[in-house]
Amino acid sequence: MTPDEFRGHAHSLVEWMAMYLENVEKYPVKSGVKPREIFNKIPSSPPAGPEPFENFMHDLEEIIMPGITHWQSPGFFAYFPANSSPPSVLAEMITATLGAQCMNWETSPAAAELEEKMMIWLREMTGLPSTLEGVIQDSASGATLAAIITAREKVTGFAVNNDGAGSAGRLRVYCSGQAHSSVDKAVKICGIGKKNLVKVAVRDDFSMDPAALQKAIEEDKKNGFIPCCVVATIGTTGTTAVDPIRAIGEICNKSDIWLHVDAAMAGTALILPEFRWMIDGKEYIDSFLFNPHKWMFTNFDCTAFFIKDAAALIKTFEILPEYLKTRTRGIVNDYRDWGIPLGRRFRALKLWSVIRSYGTEGLQKKIREHIDFAARLKEMILREADFEILAPVVINVVCFRYCPAGINENGLNDLNEKLNHYLNDTGRLYLSHTMINGKYTLRMVTGQTNVTFNHVEKAWELIKESARGLI
Repeated sequence: MTPDEFRGHAHSLVEWMAMYLENVEKYPVKSGVKPREIFNKIPSSPPAGPEPFENFMHDLEEIIMPGITHWQSPGFFAYFPANSSPPSVLAEMITATLGAQCMNWETSPAAAELEEKMMIWLREMTGLPSTLEGVIQDSASGATLAAIITAREKVTGFAVNNDGAGSAGRLRVYCSGQAHSSVDKAVKICGIGKKNLVKVAVRDDFSMDPAALQKAIEEDKKNGFIPCCVVATIGTTGTTAVDPIRAIGEICNKSDIWLHVDAAMAGTALILPEFRWMIDGKEYIDSFLFNPHKWMFTNFDCTAFFIKDAAALIKTFEILPEYLKTRTRGIVNDYRDWGIPLGRRFRALKLWSVIRSYGTEGLQKKIREHIDFAARLKEMILREADFEILAPVVINVVCFRYCPAGINENGLNDLNEKLNHYLNDTGRLYLSHTMINGKYTLRMVTGQTNVTFNHVEKAWELIKESARGLI
């Protein structure tokens, strides 16, 4: 492709992108294709010779787009926001054009120094302690893994990296039964093992019970286990419950246990001063993460990871073959040593673009609106006798179910599962579900970039009408 051809296609592609963003609401929110339908439309072998870019764009529309679930649609209320925004997309285009490999400071000094500054900005915006240093990771799962591995090395005197997992002793990691599955995955990967992940009981609001945590730690110590790390959650995946950081932190501090805090989605709410209560006890935090790529309008991937003891993180992950030695070693941040992968994308650029385009006040305004939408949705649900709220509404997630009289629990579960599938098959909205105390629960997340309360009201009317039409 010549520069002139690239220029022409790029202009056409930007027009396509703008039209998509303008019209995303018109697409069915959830893809309706059947398994293997897309696969079978793609040729079994690659072309022998070059094809025009126009052919690629034709197949994008005809083959790929029918199989896309539109996370940027204001009718997307499932799982969690995976928000993008025009400023983020534009910056990502620049990142792709530059094609920079940002593993060391020397391989792109601007990328390293902008990342360092963006993490300072985020730390200030969210009210985190100045003792925490930050780095951008690819995902909350990767950041949690990095935290637990670092905790493992610190508690074992960095023996496992050198001598293997057999030298570690019987390590234990603790989290609530509501914590994200990435904790389960991390203990598997890092060699601690799922049998050594202790799921702590929760209180009525689904937050971790500190008394139960204390008891579990004491029992483990008596039985020869070594408490390694506690993973607390701010905004659990199912119900957005908030674990009590201060109470948990005091327990960790007394027993010298690493405290990692997963605030993947809810962490964005910390840019609102009125939600800083969620990090009461922040001085006890050893590592902390949240995802601007969930609710801060920055497209995937961009996880903000903060750590109190950056030296321990670096000691855990650094490796220095001859080809990576530089004259600036020790003077600047070589972020390849701050996590698992060597290769790193220039993620800070899109974060810079988003924060500058919205400003702190603009971001706060949108986040407050999303939280208000959830509160108003809760009130609408409470006004209906045949619906019920199943968990406290903390930020932007409402957990509820349809519960007409005269149907037993198994019947209600079946009915709500049927309702969920029916709604998603309409293409007008997309909801996900969870199980709360054995009850099939619909989850509605009011956090999409361009969602308005009008979208929420229309969705609620469709939910009511559809539910009552099923019986």
